Amino acid sequence: MILRVVLAAILAGLVAGLAMAVIQHVRLTPMITYAETFEHEAHGHGAAVTADKSTAAHSHGDHEWKPSAGFERAFYSAVTAILAAVGFSLILTGISFFTAIPITPQNGLMWGLCGFLAFSFAPAMGLAPELPGMAAADVTSRQIWWLGTAIATAMGLWMLAKSLGWQHNLTAAVFLLLPHLGLAPKAMESHSPVPAALAAQFVANSLGANLVMWAVIGFGLGLTLKQFAAQDKS
Repeated sequence: MILRVVLAAILAGLVAGLAMAVIQHVRLTPMITYAETFEHEAHGHGAAVTADKSTAAHSHGDHEWKPSAGFERAFYSAVTAILAAVGFSLILTGISFFTAIPITPQNGLMWGLCGFLAFSFAPAMGLAPELPGMAAADVTSRQIWWLGTAIATAMGLWMLAKSLGWQHNLTAAVFLLLPHLGLAPKAMESHSPVPAALAAQFVANSLGANLVMWAVIGFGLGLTLKQFAAQDKS
């Protein structure tokens, strides 16, 4: 039974990851590539002003591996999207198991929406998806805040789903609001060569892509888990 549940999560995640990979290739990657031109131009301007710093940055960049444009970049982006979707699918399945709230074809989309709110939308309210060249806070601080926000949001949504009374609903509201009370780490510098319109477009498209991924995960889990459950009974 456990093996079938894990397999169902992997299958749902695989389909969702493939959908995410297609959206990334069509919508997100062109924006990232375009933003990189502004980043390179900004570095080139900095080189004219401060030669020593530019040389150090260039030397450091030469040692950083990056996939080349074209097939290699698309391949690694697709693999990353699939692995992330499978991981999220397994997490959603684990939450369903420990909370004793089954994922079905009828509520699968709602599960997907909750996953989107906890792992994508709520963190993006404090730390929006970033393009190359945009100002960003310390990586470790961002990861800690993202994890804390995802856990707090998931806890709040679970308490609301259980509907255990107004006290629990009030506690749920605290969990949902707490990460957004100025706790998100701030970028060390505010200047960015990336146009604001491009950054806003990237945020909207990134959230839209994640919404599709989570919807496919939730609905896919509902279908696969039902199918495997029927096979176990037969």
